[in-house]
Amino acid sequence: VTLLYTFLHMRHNLKYFDKMRCLRKRSAVSFLGVLVICLLFMNLYIEDGYVLEGDKQLIRETATHQLNPERYVHTFKDLSNFSGSINISYRYLAGTPLPRKRYLTIGLSSVKRKKGNYLLETIKSIFEQSSYEELKEIAVVVQLADFDSAWCEGMVQDISQKFAHHIIAGRLIVIHVPEEYYPVLDGLKRNYNDPEDRVKFRSKQNVDYAFLLNFCANLSDYYVMLEDDVRCSKNFLTTVKKVITSREGSYWVTLEFSKLGYIGKLYHSHDLPRLAHFLLMFYQEMPCDWLLIHFRGLLAQKEVIRFKPSLFQHMGYYSSYKGAENKLKDDDFEEESFDIPDNPPANLHTNMNVFENYEASKAYSSIDEYFWGKAPSTGDFYGIVFEKPIKITKIKVVTGTEDRQNDILHHGALEVGEKIIGSKKGRQCTTYLRLGEFKNGNFEMTDVEHKVLFSINCMRILVTKSQKEWLIIRSISIWTSQTSNQ
Repeated sequence: VTLLYTFLHMRHNLKYFDKMRCLRKRSAVSFLGVLVICLLFMNLYIEDGYVLEGDKQLIRETATHQLNPERYVHTFKDLSNFSGSINISYRYLAGTPLPRKRYLTIGLSSVKRKKGNYLLETIKSIFEQSSYEELKEIAVVVQLADFDSAWCEGMVQDISQKFAHHIIAGRLIVIHVPEEYYPVLDGLKRNYNDPEDRVKFRSKQNVDYAFLLNFCANLSDYYVMLEDDVRCSKNFLTTVKKVITSREGSYWVTLEFSKLGYIGKLYHSHDLPRLAHFLLMFYQEMPCDWLLIHFRGLLAQKEVIRFKPSLFQHMGYYSSYKGAENKLKDDDFEEESFDIPDNPPANLHTNMNVFENYEASKAYSSIDEYFWGKAPSTGDFYGIVFEKPIKITKIKVVTGTEDRQNDILHHGALEVGEKIIGSKKGRQCTTYLRLGEFKNGNFEMTDVEHKVLFSINCMRILVTKSQKEWLIIRSISIWTSQTSNQ
């Protein structure tokens, strides 16, 4: 009995120790699990610390208006969370969501002014300067960004009375973002020694535009930013479409159709969410037009791409900031209908000695650039070989500039050619027909299709007498009727 009791007692003790060992194992596993999780959190914390430090550095550099686009371009382009929309509830004050996607959205943001109000005139100009066919391809979004509800109600009433048919047709929408969605607008950083109320004004304006861009991101293929005191050129949409077509195959972030502030800045709609996030990120750092320059640089467009003549003109006399006088005007603006050249796709070449980076392609573009060659000799040429044979209706070539009026083609002729030969890189025409001579450095001819009976493959500017002056070809403009089939 004693032995049996001893055996049972030992067995009970063994079971107890086994149980304790299992508990120790489980505790060890639990402890290791907690340790791993702690290490992971520490790692994430450290990484976040580096990210936060990087963001602080980015903000510091932005605040001094010296962002280095090349340094941040890859980082900024890869921020996938910037491609999503900002979670905001918009109030529709007039109009309803668009039934279909358009080609171009025109965005306006407006606040109450102490003196003058130009919003109705701006909306009127947009619609009056567009043809019926153009109106089918545009949407106008007006954001009333003032917190004065009485003013907003009055403006909605005026807009609805004057533009009721455009609202019904789905071309005009008026929206508002409630004040609770705005960030803090008091006690902001006083960059550039701006007074406090000026900092508040420009900071709110950045947020206004961010909310507007966010709303417009999926309404169309392209978006153009205007102010609420702008006059438009006749058939501006047709011109914008021509320019966009001419830039096919080339990279761009911003195309500019005015040289003033943020008037007439064109974007791909797919870039709007990133731009909206960007304006919100740096809303208190600097004015909107400076931020737009940085945005373009961060997305690797180094140079300004601006077109002449300008399509939009600033017409407001009183600023929305304190009613101060604002007499800024764009002297490149042309309001009446003007003929925009087609300049069909072509290969450009010259045997002249090109100065620095003023290469041949710059004379064939509507951008404010030009070709500049050193003193040309008899027989030198500037050649254009079209990708497809064309029928030309009008040709205009301008040489020299206002500040270098003697760098013109003093003795030259313009010729068109057919019967193209050679490989893709070395294509040229075998025969040429001379259309006429340059006069005072310029050449212009209309009704070309009645003077040239063949489809044109090439065009060239020929130097007929050597000159000691250098040569600037400021612009080459070609208008076509239809493309001929080869």
